[in-house]
Amino acid sequence: MTEDIIESTGIAHHGATRLPAVEVDSFNVELKDEDGFVGDRATKGALRSILERWRKPLRRSGEDPFGKESSEEISKKTLDDMLVGDDTEASAIVHSAIEEFAQELAYVTRRLLKTKAWARTERIVVGGGLRASRLGELAIARTDIILKSEGFKVDLLPIRHDPDDAGLIGALHLAPSWIFEAHDSILAVDIGGTNIRCGVVETRANKAPDLSKACVWESEIWRHADDEPSREAAVKGLTKMLKDLIAAAEAEGLKLAPFIGIACPGVINEDGSIEKGAQNLPGNWESPKFNLPISLAEGIPTIGDHDTTVLMHNDGVVQGLSEVPFMQDVEHWGVLTIGTGLGNARFTNRRKDNGKKSNGKNGDKDKKDRKG
Repeated sequence: MTEDIIESTGIAHHGATRLPAVEVDSFNVELKDEDGFVGDRATKGALRSILERWRKPLRRSGEDPFGKESSEEISKKTLDDMLVGDDTEASAIVHSAIEEFAQELAYVTRRLLKTKAWARTERIVVGGGLRASRLGELAIARTDIILKSEGFKVDLLPIRHDPDDAGLIGALHLAPSWIFEAHDSILAVDIGGTNIRCGVVETRANKAPDLSKACVWESEIWRHADDEPSREAAVKGLTKMLKDLIAAAEAEGLKLAPFIGIACPGVINEDGSIEKGAQNLPGNWESPKFNLPISLAEGIPTIGDHDTTVLMHNDGVVQGLSEVPFMQDVEHWGVLTIGTGLGNARFTNRRKDNGKKSNGKNGDKDKKDRKG
């Protein structure tokens, strides 16, 4: 087994392409067609627009089963309930929206798979907020069927963890494995345009050395979009959240590693600055004078008896990294995150499970586990 493992000995730099378990072949690939950015066709907003189009004919006749509520404000739970409810017309509208959205997602995925960066991709996991609904699961499954009918040899699966947890658990795979020898947990941060989520992630390496049993022990969420803080106030609020989690973890007897992993939108430079893609965050996070990892290290200089190390990467990459333990039967795989935008990242495994490839049976079992 040792000959199939290539170990990384140091802490990777921010936005690194080489991580302990994978090579990050690409992320945030931006493709265009005559209508603009291809990814915009398969976002949360795109789905709502599709739903609105299917409602319009019924609204004109005064028979819209959703009433006067706007398509933007209908909750995912309401849409899920409509799928299996007694109102067949409402159910038909949702099914129609799912089918059209799946066609759009298939188009985007097809375009990605035809790029050099995504060539030979064997499996794609789909995360983001849409995944956390029955509607999202059906859209993913339908997209998988569409691609297979067109001859693409790729599996499309819902991401295993709840997307909120995946964005934190993935931070474990930013850290080198040796950091866990004396520690059983890390601090993780997932920054979005609406929320900032922080958590303590337990490795549970005593149960599964490959980190497949890792879980979020405790987390806090701040809906910063409601408060509209300045950039400095956002960093101050984030620092306080992390300090509160440190205190809680220490009180519980957890052995926190002196490491903070951050998932953040945008293109992350090696020095920790953000090149682009952070326009929805509070304040100007793309300024070369602003560096979130340095700011956090200054606010939390030590964790336990050691100096704090902070590592930041793109949020789509980090969410995808939560799947590392479950992707050892393939070589090339990717992640799509459906939210305000469509995030994407493609990986190549650096270490394999005895170097053996799946015979397909594991993939079938994986699908059943995720649907269950």
